Amino acid sequence: MNKVEKISKLVGKYFTAAIIFWVVFNYFLPKTSEWVVPNVSYLLGIIFFGMGLTLKLQDFERIAKKPFPVIAGTFAHYLIMPTIAWILCLIFQLKGATAAGVILVGSCPSGTSSSVMAYLAGGDVALDVSIETLSTLLAPIALPGLLLLFAGKYVDIPTFSLFLSTVKIVLVPILLGLLVHHLFKNRIEWVTRFLPLVSQLAILLIIGAVISANHADLMTTQTLLVIPVVMLHNLSGYGLGYVFSKLIRLRTPQRKAITFEVGMQDSSLGATLAMKYFVPAAAIPSTVFSIWHNISGSVLAVNWKNKTVNEKTKVIREDTKSIVD
Repeated sequence: MNKVEKISKLVGKYFTAAIIFWVVFNYFLPKTSEWVVPNVSYLLGIIFFGMGLTLKLQDFERIAKKPFPVIAGTFAHYLIMPTIAWILCLIFQLKGATAAGVILVGSCPSGTSSSVMAYLAGGDVALDVSIETLSTLLAPIALPGLLLLFAGKYVDIPTFSLFLSTVKIVLVPILLGLLVHHLFKNRIEWVTRFLPLVSQLAILLIIGAVISANHADLMTTQTLLVIPVVMLHNLSGYGLGYVFSKLIRLRTPQRKAITFEVGMQDSSLGATLAMKYFVPAAAIPSTVFSIWHNISGSVLAVNWKNKTVNEKTKVIREDTKSIVD
């Protein structure tokens, strides 16, 4: 068991490097992940089942007791990210499946790695997890609706099919996981130790499948244009998320949580739905987002953590100086 936890922590520590390596590896050996392509929805279901196993009824009680920050953060997420995606598509004149892919990842719920970034940054992790949970539970309605609103002019949106798929891929596994946790409680605690590693491996496999399916189109001008679009999308999400949380006068730890919850997307869900309902090229923005938001999130979290440490050190020095004087 300890070995599994150590491996999980090691993979988590170098997860961004692992993603970059896996992308490069699959680019030069695309047949490696061909077998994954028809199975990406099952992998995502495993991730969400694991998420359900980690949830408790207390998580929903926490939302009920202090709903305003959770509802506000979820609202900000679904308002800011799809809107920015649509604006960037207009500015960069993206078309067809590429534009739909950018808007798709912008319409996804919050990314699971946001809670890790909030923890590292000294943010309100409970708030982060609550927003992540609520945004994920709302995904079956929010995601097809936002796609229809913003991406309808680029591609045909199979709204009802997207709704059903999101229910099957997201909602059903989460509810099953929650039910199993409720029924067996402490008896399944040992299983949760495996979940971070399982989720990380599943995400890597999904990314490999996207690279394999899009190998021939990865170096086109339209595809390369996705990189700056995704970077701007993510960074704008951080910035506007922080401004929004400041405007509604939340405390600093809560601002950090909402910043990550707004700016980080469940790109694995985006890639899976893109592969299922659109052409493979629509999954590229989600894959690029998966790589980039782990890099940017880590940098922001470390900077915030260092700033907090420096501020505490400064206060201690000033207090010590006043005592000496």
